[in-house]
Amino acid sequence: MHKQTFKKQIMKGFTLVELLIVVIILAILAAIVVPQFASTTDDAKLSALDTTLSNMRAAIDLYYQQHGEYPGDLIASGGICPSGGTAGGGAAGSAAAFTSQLSMYTDKDGLACSTTDPVTFKYGPYLKKSTLPNNPITDINTLVVATGGNLIMTVQAKKGWTYDTKTGKFIADDSTLDPTGVAYSEH
Repeated sequence: MHKQTFKKQIMKGFTLVELLIVVIILAILAAIVVPQFASTTDDAKLSALDTTLSNMRAAIDLYYQQHGEYPGDLIASGGICPSGGTAGGGAAGSAAAFTSQLSMYTDKDGLACSTTDPVTFKYGPYLKKSTLPNNPITDINTLVVATGGNLIMTVQAKKGWTYDTKTGKFIADDSTLDPTGVAYSEH
């Protein structure tokens, strides 16, 4: 009786051929599924880029509606802040002026301050953070500011953002996406 129980236990195992078939099936499934995950990651980055560009465009447009100029076109420093606030920084046409004017309270002339009052520094802030968001594709938040009204993508790949103070055009500056900058820009 003891020999029959031992024989049944041996017969319950898998053969080498059966194990090979299972491994081959798993390899085929992995070869099909793994590229799908890579594609999904790229799609998510492009979707995040579209969302970021839309949010930045909305902030730039609201600033323009309230000031009649695009952020960064006017000087942001030099304001006398209420309640001991900190003045913004940046000369006209600079990334610092653009960032200060979108992330701080501003007066009608674009001077920026960290505190508000109901009379002078009553506009903004237009962004929740004091820094620009990272470009989701390159993970860089640097800003190149143009002032000529004819914004084109720079020739260096993998930058953050490029912005024109005359037109308000804000683009993801990464020539690996689209050399013309058209497909990934918000106008």
